[in-house]
Amino acid sequence: MQTRLAVIYRPTYRPEGLREAALAAEAAGVDELWLWEDCFLQGGIAQVAIALAATERLRVGVGLVPAPLRNVAAAAMEFATLEATFPGRVQIAVGHGVQSWMRQAGSAVDSPMTLLREYVTALQALLAGENVTVRGRYVTLTDVQLEFAPEQRLPILIGGTGPKTLKLAGEIADGVILDSRYSTTTVGEAIGHVASGRASAGDRPFTTVIFLVCVPGDDPGRLLAEEAARLEVPDGGEFGVGGSAEDIAAGLQPYRDAGIDTIALQPIESQDALPGFIATAGDVRRMVVR
Repeated sequence: MQTRLAVIYRPTYRPEGLREAALAAEAAGVDELWLWEDCFLQGGIAQVAIALAATERLRVGVGLVPAPLRNVAAAAMEFATLEATFPGRVQIAVGHGVQSWMRQAGSAVDSPMTLLREYVTALQALLAGENVTVRGRYVTLTDVQLEFAPEQRLPILIGGTGPKTLKLAGEIADGVILDSRYSTTTVGEAIGHVASGRASAGDRPFTTVIFLVCVPGDDPGRLLAEEAARLEVPDGGEFGVGGSAEDIAAGLQPYRDAGIDTIALQPIESQDALPGFIATAGDVRRMVVR
């Protein structure tokens, strides 16, 4: 499968800069723009709508939306509206959310795994246009059916790090997002956990996305090492990519070999450096995707 190359707009960047960044990503020729939702910064669904409205071709994903923060029926209506307006350009990933933030918001649950399974299963059924009645531990719906369900399947991915969450993604989701903590050594282990879940799921389309820290320019080693220490990345293997566009393209190969479908380059420098970052990503995309 051909690798897709994406860039990330971090939620710590100013909200008013998103539209310009989305336009720059489309002009640079990258395949996708990915966003995510951190408490208490920017709303993920609002970000997706802004980026989609600003562009014509770019696929836009939110990875991830914390399941505890949103009623599943309300989330389904939001996602269905986006898909109807921008068909084929929306990507959705759901996860547990950071548990300390979920407690701050009064949304934490005793069993995040149970919630995520119930939530994704119900969300998939709603977006498929089904009439859904369910009495779960956390998800309860009675005779709920979307009036404007997507005309074609809208894939739902799961984002997470632990073996159980990765296995659940393989079992019930349409894809998985691996966050930036993975190195060339540990990415294979993560994909193995996903594969163990997929073994019982039957043959269905599945997308594997990784958020990969990227530092373009001269001497990226110091910044990559500092970020690895901050994220407590285990020793061994290579963490992130950096340097020239040629260096970055070469650094992606271990992840491509591991079976990653979409590589989303994640900036760690200030928002002021983002235009150059996006331009470099476009150069990398032309080297990787031929």
